[in-house]
Amino acid sequence: MTDPGEPSPKPVASQRRNWADVGPRLASAAFLLVIVIVTLYLGSFYFSTVVGAVYAGAYREWETMVSRATISIPGLALVALVWLSGTVFPWFGILGLASAILVAIVVAAFMDRKLLLWRATGLALFGLLILSHVLMRGDTMAGLWAGVFLGTVVWMTDSAAFFTGRQIGGEKLAPAISPSKTWSGALGGLALGAGAGLIVWTLITDSPWWIGLLIAVAISILGQFGDLLESAVKRRFRIKDSGDIIPGHGGLMDRLDSLTFGVILVLIIGVLHGGIDRVAEGLLYW
Repeated sequence: MTDPGEPSPKPVASQRRNWADVGPRLASAAFLLVIVIVTLYLGSFYFSTVVGAVYAGAYREWETMVSRATISIPGLALVALVWLSGTVFPWFGILGLASAILVAIVVAAFMDRKLLLWRATGLALFGLLILSHVLMRGDTMAGLWAGVFLGTVVWMTDSAAFFTGRQIGGEKLAPAISPSKTWSGALGGLALGAGAGLIVWTLITDSPWWIGLLIAVAISILGQFGDLLESAVKRRFRIKDSGDIIPGHGGLMDRLDSLTFGVILVLIIGVLHGGIDRVAEGLLYW
């Protein structure tokens, strides 16, 4: 008990975690999930157009980030060409997609030369990601299930890392890059992401379970690496979020970063095991 003459103790700051952003995050995630499932199911032109539009929006954020200015008319032309690269794929295939991205890089070469490397890197990366998604989806139902498997691992990893890290806290994973990420979140994300992926794998394919587990673990780890890499790029340009289009999540780049290396891994495995025309089959059937 404090003596009357002693000063009152300083109030202790509340240790409760701030969960105010959970509602918008869940609502946004549910909305995005519906779009993903519908477009995955429809496939073909619908899927490639939506994928092109999403990554065009991501490139718009990239353009404003690296230029540190509102987007210009030539910048909008680059955005349109990224969208076009996905849209033309059902008719012109890889050649059409690559041509649109190449034209965009040529346009970027006539803009600020100091930013050419950053612009070309973004254009090439988003072009590769569009290509990875559309080749994974293909034109069979295997593409749908491959997308479900990939999405489950990535989003369950993200969700588990977010909730575990916020609830448990602990030692920082990479404080110089992303001060909010912890080892507890990373391990929680890996455990739930890989576990959920294994469950989906056993439901959609008769292939050995351990192959599915290894792929799920790799996707989960690469997803978290992609998240950290995007944080490093944002820190380089001194921004917190790539945008604010998705309530509770930030920009499209903030939502897609965990997919980056995961879908590229899917493409590599699928091509090596099944061929470029059977990426989903090469991923799922062993």
